[in-house]
Amino acid sequence: MSHTPFFRTPSARRAILPLAVAATLTLLAGCAAEPPAPTPTPAPPTPSSEPSAPATPDPQANADLAAAIAANDGPATLSAIERGADIELRGEGGMTPLIAATKAGAVAAATALIEAGANVNTQDDIQDSAYLYAGAEGYAEILALTLTHGADLASTNRFGGTALIPAGEHGHVGVTKLLLEAGIDPDHVNDLGWTALQEAVLLGTDGPEHQETVRLLLAGGADPDLRDGEGNTPLANAEARGSWALAELIRGAGGGY
Repeated sequence: MSHTPFFRTPSARRAILPLAVAATLTLLAGCAAEPPAPTPTPAPPTPSSEPSAPATPDPQANADLAAAIAANDGPATLSAIERGADIELRGEGGMTPLIAATKAGAVAAATALIEAGANVNTQDDIQDSAYLYAGAEGYAEILALTLTHGADLASTNRFGGTALIPAGEHGHVGVTKLLLEAGIDPDHVNDLGWTALQEAVLLGTDGPEHQETVRLLLAGGADPDLRDGEGNTPLANAEARGSWALAELIRGAGGGY
């Protein structure tokens, strides 16, 4: 029996997400619709030891930023930012440029945005942030950048889960390792009553990726006896699903019924 709501399934995400990202990039581009105001004649420069003020924002900058994200062009993304593009502008579904870039898997563009100071913890209307989404979808390179730029390990998604829980579900080995090394709580319980270990067992497979993910979770301090919302241990759930390799790992870590 599936525990996953329809809107959480990969097929539903694949159907909806590209439209929302495209709409966000369209909104960014639309910010350049108004013609620029006439530029006043500048006064002659005077010597000064003070640093120069930022350049006047280019009204085309937001449109160029949208195009750069769509093309996953890091230098063009940086150029648009330097000309005054709004890196926290909200678009379709409340997505910022960084969230849109992350959801598009645009690593180069996301990197430029993060290094320019885009907030990695800002959440859109469905409570995705660049940090949470990168963790959930296995975008290790973006996730690593968010972790070095202030990612909130305790932040939660719309299911009340940390980034580690969907990483466990999908068997994202590299992401799981990064999050555990960063110090994330391995036993956080989401609104469904599941930890990352329980989600790996209940929604994962018995294949090598989930075996390694479960091994990492157990080595990282996940409680092998922490019961789900229905009172079942990870071992009981693994055996009920016929996941014998996972069951053996849990039993080896001291997990029981």
